[in-house]
Amino acid sequence: MEDQLKEASPTKQSTLLPFLRDRNPSVRQIALSNLVGQTPNGSLYRSIFLQGLQGGGFQKPKETDIIRDLKLLCRDQLAVAHDAFRALVNLSDSPLLVPFLSEPSFLAFLVSYILNPDAILADLASMILSNLTSSSAACAALLSLQIQVVPLTPTASPISYHPIQSRSATCSAPVPYPSIDPHQVHALPLLVDAFVQGASLDSNPNSERLRKGDLHFLSSVFANISASPAGRLFFVTPIPGDVTKPESALEYPLAKIVPFTEHKDTIRRGGVAYTIKNCAFHASAHQAILSPDTDKVAVPPSTIVAPGIDALPYILLPLAGPEELDLEDQEKLPSALQFLPPTKNREPDSALRLAHVETLLLLCTTRWGRDFLRANGVYEIIRATHLEETVDKVSEHIERLVQLIKGAEGLETTSEIGPTVEEHEDSDDEDNKIEEV
Repeated sequence: MEDQLKEASPTKQSTLLPFLRDRNPSVRQIALSNLVGQTPNGSLYRSIFLQGLQGGGFQKPKETDIIRDLKLLCRDQLAVAHDAFRALVNLSDSPLLVPFLSEPSFLAFLVSYILNPDAILADLASMILSNLTSSSAACAALLSLQIQVVPLTPTASPISYHPIQSRSATCSAPVPYPSIDPHQVHALPLLVDAFVQGASLDSNPNSERLRKGDLHFLSSVFANISASPAGRLFFVTPIPGDVTKPESALEYPLAKIVPFTEHKDTIRRGGVAYTIKNCAFHASAHQAILSPDTDKVAVPPSTIVAPGIDALPYILLPLAGPEELDLEDQEKLPSALQFLPPTKNREPDSALRLAHVETLLLLCTTRWGRDFLRANGVYEIIRATHLEETVDKVSEHIERLVQLIKGAEGLETTSEIGPTVEEHEDSDDEDNKIEEV
C-alpha cells in the first residue's frame, strides 16, 4: 500500500482527502498518516495542499477544504491531531497559508492550546506559531490578540486560569469546571509566562512539571515579534506581572525571559538572544534594559516605572569564559560574573556570540549606555573573549565595541542622549551593519 502511494500521481493522492472528514477516527488517521509525508517543503506532491490558495485578479484568496480540515483535525484524538499539527508545521513556512492560520478563530485556538498546561502537543503548536510570526501580518494579529480565560480555584500552581478556546481531545478541561464567567485578556503576556514555566524543571529535576510542553519555540515567536517597533514596545512597556490580576506589581516582559541566554536548548537561548538584541534597537529603553531590578525605571516618553530589566549579566555570561581576572577587574563586574568557575564555557554558537556583541554595540549608541558598560566591566569580559574568538566577523564586531567603550567622549557627546540606531548603522559599511532578526 505504502509503495503504491509513493508511486501515485497527485490525483491519486488527492483521493485520500475526503477521508479526512470520515466519521471513523481510524479512517481519518490512516488517510492523514499517508498524506503528512507530502507536506514538507520539496515533497513531490506538496502542491495538493497549496492549490487554490493563491486567488487571482481582484479575488481574495479563499481557504480550501484541505486546510480547513487540517485545522479542525488539530482538535481530534491524539494520533490524528499529532499528524495534523505536523502537517501545519511543515506547511506554515508557505506565505500562502498565513492568512488562514492567523485568522482570529484559529489563532485564538492555537494560542489557547499552547497556554493550556495539559496540552500534549503544545510544542508542535508553538512551532506553527513560530513559522507564522515570520510574517508581519501574523505578528500584528498576535500583538492585538485577546483570548477568553476563566479563573481557576486558587491552588499552589502559578497557572490561575483556564483558556477556554483550547478545547480539544488532547488537553483536558478542569474538573469541576469553573462556574465563573470568562473574560478576555491579552494573549502575549500569557505566552511569556508559559515560556518561563516551560523551563521550570531545569533548576530542579525533581519538581513537578508545570506544563507538558517545553515551549522552546516561543522564543522564536518573541524574536519575530520584537523585530517590529510595536513588538519591541511590548517587551519594554511595564505591565502587571500577572495579567489575569491587574492589581499585581508592574514588570517589563523582557525581564522575564532574559535569564535564558545560557539555557541548554539552542532554540530557547537563541530566540531570547535575538529578542534582547531587537529590543536594544529602541534607544529610549536602554536605561531600563541595563538598570538593575533594584532601580525603578521608565521608558520615555512614558513616565510609568517598573524594576529595571538587569539584562547586562545575561548578555555577558554567554561571552564569558573561565579566565581568572585581577581582583580590581572582578570588582567592576556584575555579581553574576564574578569568580566564575574553571568549568565555565562560552556560547558555542558563533551566531549567538555575534548577536550578544551586536546587542552591546546597540547599547553603545547612547551616552548613558556607554558609561554604564564602562562602569560594569564590559571591556574586561570582551577583552578575554576576543583573545579566544576564532570567527573573524565576531572578532571584528568586538573590535568595534572596544573602540566605542575605550574611546574618549568628545564635547559633542557630553550631554547627548545618543545617536539613533539608524545613524549608527549608516556610519558603517554593509558588512558591519546590525540588522533586526
